[in-house]
Amino acid sequence: MTTDTFILAIDQGTTSSRAVVFDTNFVARGSAQQEFAQIYPEPGWVEHDADVIWDGVVAVCRDAISAAGITPAQIAAVGITNQRETTVVWERASGKPIHNAIVWQDRRTADICDALKRSADESMVAAKTGLRFDPYFSATKVAWILDHVPGARRRAEAGELCFGTIDSFLIHRLTGGKAHVTDATNASRTALFDIHTGDWDSTLAATFNVPAAILGEVKDCDARFGMTDPELFGVAAPIHGVAGDQQAALFGQACFEPGMIKSTYGTGCFVIANTGATALTSQNHLLTTVASRVSGETVYGLEGSIFVAGSAVQWLRDGIGLIDDARDTETLAQQSGIVDDVVVVPAFTGLGAPYWDPHARGAIFGLTRDTDRAKLSTATLQSVAYQTADLMKAMADDGIAPTTLRVDGGMVANDWYCQFLADIIRISVERPNNTESTILGAAALAGLGAGLFESKQSLADAWALDRRFEIAMASDVADAHYARWVDAVRRVR
Repeated sequence: MTTDTFILAIDQGTTSSRAVVFDTNFVARGSAQQEFAQIYPEPGWVEHDADVIWDGVVAVCRDAISAAGITPAQIAAVGITNQRETTVVWERASGKPIHNAIVWQDRRTADICDALKRSADESMVAAKTGLRFDPYFSATKVAWILDHVPGARRRAEAGELCFGTIDSFLIHRLTGGKAHVTDATNASRTALFDIHTGDWDSTLAATFNVPAAILGEVKDCDARFGMTDPELFGVAAPIHGVAGDQQAALFGQACFEPGMIKSTYGTGCFVIANTGATALTSQNHLLTTVASRVSGETVYGLEGSIFVAGSAVQWLRDGIGLIDDARDTETLAQQSGIVDDVVVVPAFTGLGAPYWDPHARGAIFGLTRDTDRAKLSTATLQSVAYQTADLMKAMADDGIAPTTLRVDGGMVANDWYCQFLADIIRISVERPNNTESTILGAAALAGLGAGLFESKQSLADAWALDRRFEIAMASDVADAHYARWVDAVRRVR
């Protein structure tokens, strides 16, 4: 393929924004990353300043283009992937947010969700959306903003305000306010979108008290979403690929066949299995979601969401000062070995699948005088593997039985963790050469939309294995470790 044409991919995550310039062989030519502050107004509340996110995205895009040593005119397409469910409401005319973004981890609407469980039909919501009443999803966050910012609900009903997930907010700004759009994967995480009809649903909007006027247009993941304002990067480039971060990672891992499954370890951990054209209904509290919608063809996924994964390591570093760098966890784990007397349950913002308990909080069990930082760090790593095992067991009960799990995200650079994960979930773990699957998926979707690639097969051909981790632990030993985790979870609930 030609290498004088490039794709600018944006990954707007929970703790940082990143941009990478890829050539059409999926080789990264330049990149930049910038962290931003987390805002915690009250216990269980998490917010972001959307203007700060915007400034950071523009900065990393400019830096990535500069690092790649290309001219802006060589950018043929822009792709965006983003933290999902995080909710922004902004003025249509000015683009100015009316409130801080409410982050997917935020639990402030737990009581609203409890009230909805008593007053509304959760089975109807589940049938239409594949989701459930939980603060995780965007709908109750939108309603909260409209009810707590003076005059917001009136302005929303008058069409003066826009709601969107982070992708939608960024596109509005990138296009100079011309586009109020999102893609089907992000829309499917709001609880306002019917995943079967492929559009917003008036009954859902009424259930959550969200005015229809605030919703943008829903497009395919590889559609044209608009053109970038040339004042930003020196080029009017088409935005051609958009997907929520976990769906983008599934795409980036080339999990294109039904039954293929990936797990991404970022701030949280998210396991998605491709279920093809079938929107599989879980009997074990997993979510049915739109995995992709490319050229009008919808592919569904079955997903388990863990709220705390990499953020538990961040807590070890920034919250309690136990480590100086995330890489220290591997050294400490090698020092301590597998910990069987201390169990960490990192329910900092409640428990996700398969428990869906927004009121649970974190705990450490088994502390003794000889518990040191190595044990506590390693027990925290192990908790992420145990949570993954919870999801894999739920998927197995729903009839999905993969033989391998493809993994990506920052945590999987840790060999010790990947081996422990394989031992606990009892299947092989595959780590690709490029573990930045999320932003790679956004680039691939943008390239497809812009006609730079003929098919998804281009990405499948580019996927390469770095290392496969096989089961090395006896099953009875693994079962004993997991049983201690199950008991600890029971206690925090």
